[in-house]
Amino acid sequence: MCRVLEMPRSTYYQSFHKKPNRYHVANEELLERIKVIHKESKGRYGAPKIHRELLKEGYSCSLKRVQRLMKQAGIQSNITKKFRPTPTQTPVEERENVLEQDFTTTSINEKWVADITYIHTLRDSWCYLASVLDLHTKKIVGYKFSRTMTTELVLEALENAVQAQKPEPGLIIHTDLGTQYTSEAFQEQLKNHEMIASFSRKGCPYDNACIESFHATLKKEEVYRTQYENFETARMALFQYIEGWYNRKRIHGSIGYVTPDEYEKMCRVAA
Repeated sequence: MCRVLEMPRSTYYQSFHKKPNRYHVANEELLERIKVIHKESKGRYGAPKIHRELLKEGYSCSLKRVQRLMKQAGIQSNITKKFRPTPTQTPVEERENVLEQDFTTTSINEKWVADITYIHTLRDSWCYLASVLDLHTKKIVGYKFSRTMTTELVLEALENAVQAQKPEPGLIIHTDLGTQYTSEAFQEQLKNHEMIASFSRKGCPYDNACIESFHATLKKEEVYRTQYENFETARMALFQYIEGWYNRKRIHGSIGYVTPDEYEKMCRVAA
C-alpha cells in the first residue's frame, strides 16, 4: 500500500502512535468528574452548581464548557416542578408583619422563617412537614414530620430549632397566618423564648418567600422524584435529605456557594 501511495513506511507506522489531542483528553477528564458530581447530588445539580464545584476543586473551565459537555453526554438536572395546592377560603385575621419582606441579615439567629408543607404517602395518605429556616445561613435549624397538621407539629419544630441554635432574645420569627402559628400555644412559646412574631399578609406568599423556596426545592429534588410507601419511609427520606444533603452538602449561591452548615461555622468563628 505504501508503494502504491508513494508513502514512506515510517509515516505509515507513525500514524499508529499519534498522540491524542490535549484538549480532548482534558474534556474527557472533566466529563468524568462532572458525572461523579452529578451522581453524588442524585441528579439534583445542573450545570451552574456543578461548575462551582469544579472551580472549588481546582478545575479551570467555563460554565459554557460544562454546559456543552453535559449536553453532549445527555446529563441534566432531574427535578420535577412543584405542585400548587388550592388555597383555603377560610377568613383569616390580619396580624403585624414585622419582617415586611426584608430578608437581609447581619448574623445568625437574627431572623427565622417557618411554614408547613404537605407530603403524600401511599399507605398513610397526606403527612406534614413543619420547617424552620435561618435567613442568614439558609440552614434548616428545626423541623418536625407528622401524620397530623396540629399546633403540636409547629411547637415541636420550633423547640427543635431553639434547642439546636440557642438564640438570643429578640429573634424575629416569620410565619403565615395558619391557625397553628396564630394559636395561643405557639404565641406563648414565642414569649417564653423572647421572640418577636411576624406574619405574612393574607394571600401574599412573597412575604414568606424564603421558606416557600426551600419547600419548593425539597419537592423538586426529593419528594416528587419518588413515591413513599408510608409515613416511616417518608420520614427517613426527609431526614436524609435535610440533614445529609441540604444542610451539609448542597451549596447555595446566595451564601457564596458553600453549604448552610459550612456558612454557619464560618459565622460562629468570626463572631
